Amino acid sequence: MAGTLDLLGIEGLLAEDERLARDTVADWVRERVLPHIEAWAYESVFPRELLPEMAELGLFGASYTEYGLPGLSSVAYGLVLQELERGDSGLRSFVSVQSALVMYPILRFGSPEQKDRWIPALATGKAIGCFGLTEPDFGSNPGGMRTRARRVGDGWVLNGEKAWITNGNLADVAVVWAKDDGGEVRGFLVERGTPGFSAVEHRGKYSLRASVTSQLVLQDVALPDSARLPDAVSLKAPLACLTQARYGIAWGTIGAALAVFHAALDYAKVRVQFGGKPIAAHQMVQEKLVWMASEITKAQLMVWRLGRLKDEGAMTHVQVSLAKRNSCWVARECAKLAREILGANGVVNEYPVMRHLMNLESVFTYEGTHDIHTLVLGKHLTGIGAFEPGPE
Repeated sequence: MAGTLDLLGIEGLLAEDERLARDTVADWVRERVLPHIEAWAYESVFPRELLPEMAELGLFGASYTEYGLPGLSSVAYGLVLQELERGDSGLRSFVSVQSALVMYPILRFGSPEQKDRWIPALATGKAIGCFGLTEPDFGSNPGGMRTRARRVGDGWVLNGEKAWITNGNLADVAVVWAKDDGGEVRGFLVERGTPGFSAVEHRGKYSLRASVTSQLVLQDVALPDSARLPDAVSLKAPLACLTQARYGIAWGTIGAALAVFHAALDYAKVRVQFGGKPIAAHQMVQEKLVWMASEITKAQLMVWRLGRLKDEGAMTHVQVSLAKRNSCWVARECAKLAREILGANGVVNEYPVMRHLMNLESVFTYEGTHDIHTLVLGKHLTGIGAFEPGPE
C-alpha cells in the first residue's frame, strides 16, 4: 500500500481481509478527511456529518460479532484505527470511545435489555456514547473518585463531576462510573436529558481540536436500577474497558507517526538548500528520518504481536501498557523530529505536522499517562507497586 513504511516485510504477516480493511479506511480518510481536516481543526469543528459514512464502513464496534457486527480480527481493527489516526487523532478517539468505552461495557457488563436498546443504535451511529470515569481531581487515580451513587428505594441517585470526556456534549448515553454507599465502583447508563445531568464543553484546547471534549455534571440524578450495568462491580470493570481502548491507541498513534514521517520525507526530498541539493541529502536530516523509520517499524511489530495475542485470548494489561506507552512516545518524538525537518513550515497548517504534534500531546497523557504505564511495567518487573501504599 502506498504510504506505508514496511522495512521488515510486515505486510506479509497480514491476512488478506486485514489488508482490505486497512486499505478501505485509508481510501476513505484520503478522500473524505484529509481535504478538510486542517480547517476542521483550525476552526475547532467535529465533522459530525461523517458519522453515517463511518457507520456504513462498519467502524463502530468493528471487532465484535454480536448483533451482526463485522467481527474483524484484532489486527484488522488496529489497522483501521491506524488509518483513522493517520487522518486525525480526534476521529480515532471518537471510534475508540464509541467502540471500546461504550459498546464494550454494555456488551460485557450490560443486561439483555440494555444491549438490545443501545448496541444497534451505537453501531449505526444513530446514538453516540461517552465514558465518564476521569474527574477534575482524579485522572491517574480513578480509585479516588468522588462521584457517588446512593441507593434510594428501588433506584439510585448520582452526584459528582467528570472531566475531559470525549464526545460528552454529543452523547445520547454516558457510561458513568460512581462509588456506592459501600465504596464499590458501579457503572450506570445515563441518558441525555435526564434531569440533573448536563455536559459543558471544554474550550480553549490547542490539542484534539477536531474532537469534542466535555465536563459532565450530575446533580441529584435519579436513575432506575435498570440503568445500572448489572455485571459491573468494582474498579476492575472500568479498567477492563480502558485496556480495550488502550489497545486501540497503541495502533492508532502509529498512524499519526506514519503521517508525520511521510510528510517529513516528502518535504526533505524537495526542499533545496546549500548548493542546490535537497535537505534529504544532509546527514543530520537522514539521521532523523532513519530514527523515525526504525522506531515506527519496531512499534508496528509490537502491535501486530499484541493483536495476535488478543485474538488468542492471551493479551494482558501489562502488554497493553507496554504498547500504549511505546507507540505514543514514538509518535510524539516523530512529530517533533518532523517539525524540525520542516523548519518554519512545520508550524503552519499547509502541512499536518503541528496538528499531529498537538494532538499527540493529549494522546500521550490520556488513557494512562506515559509515567503511569511506566509504573505498571515497573510493578510487573519488580513485584513492587511504586504507586501503592507501603506496609505500616
